[in-house]
Amino acid sequence: MIARISTVSFQGVDVLDIDVQVQITNGLPAFHIVGLPDKMVGESRERIRGALHAIGLPLPPQRITVNLAPARVQKEGSHYDLPIAMALLSAMSVIDAEDIENKYAVGELSLDASINSVPGVLPAAIQALNKNKQLVCPASCGSEAAWVEGLEVIAVPNLLSLMNHFKGTQVLSQPEPKAIKRENHGLDFSDVKGQSTAKRVMEIAAAGGHNVMMIGPPGAGKSMLAARLPTILPDMTAKESLDISMVYSVAGKLIEGGLLTERPFREPHHSASLPSLVGGGMHAKPGEISLAHNGVLFLDELPEFSRATLESLRQPIETGKSVVSRAHGHFTYPANFQLIAAMNPCRCGYMGDLDRSCSRAPRCGQDYQSKISGPLLDRFDLFIELAALSPIEISNKQAGESSAAIQNRVMAARQQQMARNPKKIRNSDLAAKDLDTILTLETAAQEIMIKAVEKLKLSARSYHRLLKVAQTIADLDGQKSIQQQHVSEALSYRLLRYV
Repeated sequence: MIARISTVSFQGVDVLDIDVQVQITNGLPAFHIVGLPDKMVGESRERIRGALHAIGLPLPPQRITVNLAPARVQKEGSHYDLPIAMALLSAMSVIDAEDIENKYAVGELSLDASINSVPGVLPAAIQALNKNKQLVCPASCGSEAAWVEGLEVIAVPNLLSLMNHFKGTQVLSQPEPKAIKRENHGLDFSDVKGQSTAKRVMEIAAAGGHNVMMIGPPGAGKSMLAARLPTILPDMTAKESLDISMVYSVAGKLIEGGLLTERPFREPHHSASLPSLVGGGMHAKPGEISLAHNGVLFLDELPEFSRATLESLRQPIETGKSVVSRAHGHFTYPANFQLIAAMNPCRCGYMGDLDRSCSRAPRCGQDYQSKISGPLLDRFDLFIELAALSPIEISNKQAGESSAAIQNRVMAARQQQMARNPKKIRNSDLAAKDLDTILTLETAAQEIMIKAVEKLKLSARSYHRLLKVAQTIADLDGQKSIQQQHVSEALSYRLLRYV
């Protein structure tokens, strides 16, 4: 007899059904796992052996063969421990074959027979619901799986509890879903002194989902502004929350077992490697751009990142996804993030200040900024130059406008975008082919746009981004069409001394 149970293999955030088959036959004692397992899956033998020994069930002195089908798919991860153990217990007649029918299972075993949390429980739960099956998972991941409405979840702390549950001597209750609420540590735009133009730029960026480049000397408030951008962004919808939670689940970062309800804010260090930023590595995990999906990716000291790392962002910015290629497959992760970048005008940081700039200015600034390619700069919508705060601004004790007040205007602008666009997407996500049918330019605004393209030698991408920014400014003003002043303001955020 062959005992069977289903589990999953992760292809990015997508899942593939895996059929776990266990057969016990006569022959010399052996325990083989076949079906293209990696080293982590191969080590399941010892974890399963130790777990069964802990509950007083030695392995039978026979030939045990575990097949993970389809064999052409590389199997990675420790979540195969539990389904292999359940199928093995069924093959040993410890639990009935009917107990593991119509079930998916994921979980990692300890040598004491406890079941540890594993990444990817949320997408596995969605797959189980789609296949009209139950899910067996670690107790620590039960609340994560419970978010999938209509799915029966069996959240088990250890193998003994699972066996007792099947025998009817112990009842494992359905886990309750919970949310992860991350504190913003009291961040608010009212903390930012001065920089009124920069605040306006961040409001426009939040309203339309635009990418921003900030240039200014150290201490001007670049990082402070970026950290407070999530406080004025609209709250995530249920779908957005589910999408980003699936990414975090696959990455193994839903340690509290709940769904994310607040937009992520990721700020990798400039020493970050290319795989850590765009995804990949030995086991093809999501990178920072995917962990920032539906949120904000802040790159401080942009020229300090390696050139190859920065250039790898160009395609995800355009497509909204990251594709990681490996010899055994291609993995796709969502990466629809809002990019906020900050940099000093030069390496010393004070170019343009006659009293503090170094002796190599302006050559030092040109060399420093040349690390950023033109195609990457072309993917930014808004450029803002910040000046150092004056002593009067620093000593001013009057609080600025709060994040709540700015967020109200951002929400009103977003609602106008949703009402205008049948796809219900932000202005920044509009495709070039849809601009002529969705956006309306007045004659005077159209004339300015044409002159700007000719004089500034804007690319087609820059033209379209400029048009989207102008529409966002019109949305903030409550106007249905793009007027002359909206285009003029949008143009003012592309004219800088340094870029």
